[in-house]
Amino acid sequence: MTSPAPSASSAAETALLEAVALGIPSALADLGALVRIPGIAWPAFDQTQLERSADAVAELARGTGVFDDVRVLRAHVDDTDELGQPAVLATRAARNGRPSILLYAHHDVQPPGADELWETPPFEPTVRDGRLYGRGAADDKAGIMAHIAALRAVAEVLGDDFDLGVSLFVEGEEEYGSRSFARFLRDNADALRADAIVVADSGNLDSRTPGLTVSLRGNARFTLTVRTLEHASHSGMFGGAVPDAMMAAVTLLATLWDSDGAVAVDGMTSRDAQTPEYSEETLRDEAGLLDGVSPIGRDDIYGRIWNRPSITITGMDVTSVAEASNTLLPEVSLVISARVAPGQSAADAYAALERHLRRHAPFGAELTFSDIDLGDGFLVDTSGWAVELTRAAMGDGYGVAAVDLGVGGSIPFVADLVREFPGAQILVTGVEDPHSRAHSPNESLHLDTFRNAVRTEALLLARMNERAGDS
Repeated sequence: MTSPAPSASSAAETALLEAVALGIPSALADLGALVRIPGIAWPAFDQTQLERSADAVAELARGTGVFDDVRVLRAHVDDTDELGQPAVLATRAARNGRPSILLYAHHDVQPPGADELWETPPFEPTVRDGRLYGRGAADDKAGIMAHIAALRAVAEVLGDDFDLGVSLFVEGEEEYGSRSFARFLRDNADALRADAIVVADSGNLDSRTPGLTVSLRGNARFTLTVRTLEHASHSGMFGGAVPDAMMAAVTLLATLWDSDGAVAVDGMTSRDAQTPEYSEETLRDEAGLLDGVSPIGRDDIYGRIWNRPSITITGMDVTSVAEASNTLLPEVSLVISARVAPGQSAADAYAALERHLRRHAPFGAELTFSDIDLGDGFLVDTSGWAVELTRAAMGDGYGVAAVDLGVGGSIPFVADLVREFPGAQILVTGVEDPHSRAHSPNESLHLDTFRNAVRTEALLLARMNERAGDS
């Protein structure tokens, strides 16, 4: 007895996955070329590199043969005459009643930091031990190439039968706060509007297990200046009687946490939700926690990262060790970065933080708050057809069932997408794994994860192509 012939759908998907496999080498070569461009949106860096990066992404989009229109655009920062950074917008209209999808990624990267902390140069892509190293290799130029590689494979296999509407939006300032993002959405609403939006800027449970991000913490970041003196004074003449700004700042900051390291700010809330099992041993391995240093917080570990607030001091302006003298400092400035539990607004969390700091200011220290940056968290409606389709594509693309993830980080612009396109289903995916070290020295991309992410997105696009636009 002979086996039944494969269905047209399964045969097409087999051909699609073969096309993905054949296209991975060129996709990785293109990714390496992107990594070589140090496109950093912060004004202190060479902005012509960011323009080069946008142009390179636009050329990749044109090369897919999918889009009717590809442009590099800028939008104004709200309520200013300042132009935001260059973004790429590529579009094609849906045909024959098919739905539409918006594919998002960003081409700007974090500054590399100190070169000596990198094992290989940050903007020289290097492969070792199954990973591609370089700034932006994971966050988020791999997200760009996952979109491009999937589109290449789908266009090759489906040809004229590819009727799905597709918009590709590659932002140029995500690492700089997405300052013109909301305006860009409004200016290009018709081109961006879609039934589903894939935000390829998150991660997976591990290098083998795909994750669909269903919750994100918000963020509240600001600069706090602590002042106690009109001018610096001799620490021998007045120390012990006069509180210097550093003493006041350290005393004040210590009130932000309980003795176990959990946030102790009244008014910053937590979310009650189940999380997968995650051991302290795994945490130590993935985070690089030193022997003898204990984790902080309480309850299950993923719950601490996904569903509870956290507070981190990410910068401080004080006298350097090399220039230290016996002086009482009059003023200290520091940056406080808080992650806000899903379900609480960033504005409410910031208000709680400011209230706490003012109430606990020691010795009557003068506090000034500035450079306030807020972004709300996100909770996904997981009941939609696109979510179901994505989970299935992940399972087939990775060969492992997908899990729903919370993420401790923030993608504040997701709230802008929800506000501007309330009918769209938001699908937060990504190519990172816990060892990617995004934003850190020796950032890297796990190559097998990248291959599986491209397989997943190609399957998702092909399966969406089979659906009616109102389903």
